[in-house]
Amino acid sequence: MEDRTPPRGTVTQRAIEQIKAMIAEGSLQPGERLPTERDLAVQLGISRSSMREAVRALTVMGVLEARHGSGIYVTLLEAGDLLETFGAVADLSRGRQLVELLEVRRVLESAATALAAARITAEALAEVTGHLRAMEESEDPEVILSHDLAFHRAIVAASGNASLAAILEGLSSRTFRARVWRGYAEDGAFERTRKEHGRIHRALVARDPEAARAAAAAHVGEVEEWMRGRLDD
Repeated sequence: MEDRTPPRGTVTQRAIEQIKAMIAEGSLQPGERLPTERDLAVQLGISRSSMREAVRALTVMGVLEARHGSGIYVTLLEAGDLLETFGAVADLSRGRQLVELLEVRRVLESAATALAAARITAEALAEVTGHLRAMEESEDPEVILSHDLAFHRAIVAASGNASLAAILEGLSSRTFRARVWRGYAEDGAFERTRKEHGRIHRALVARDPEAARAAAAAHVGEVEEWMRGRLDD
């Protein structure tokens, strides 16, 4: 007789989708404890081993969390937690994939910078200004990199969009940016990058979203084109 038992991966994937659906429809709330493994397996009509695999996968994704001695809980489902693995992809990317991620960053960061120009507070603008001044006053690559990261992070935070900020955090991790920066800086790009940051800053001061969008796109685009040229060479 033909065995019609679904492959384990298929059963596990179905369990993952069912748990996600329960969260999406509200029968499982952020922060709520899941039923026991046995009860949930019975409820979904699958084996406990497949349920265990599904829970493990959703934990890696940041959707669920295991609390020692307490059980499995739905996380608060904040964007930063759910997109953690995206940062790992950016950190480990190479070659063409690295250029593609820079392209994604250019599109998203220009949008975030435009939003920031419309929404930034005086306090947030002062923070951005402080990082720009620190970059202008230093010749130490590590100091400049640190304030470069903080400059962009403060701008993205000022956009008021936590999901966008979480994605860009993954694309702007220190490891990822340092790998690009080291090579980019070898071409004597310190002065050029300071000018690019200055244009972004002036657009924020002017509260001009379109100028901010263009300045941010041009800034990231410079690095993207440099990296693309390295691949072509």
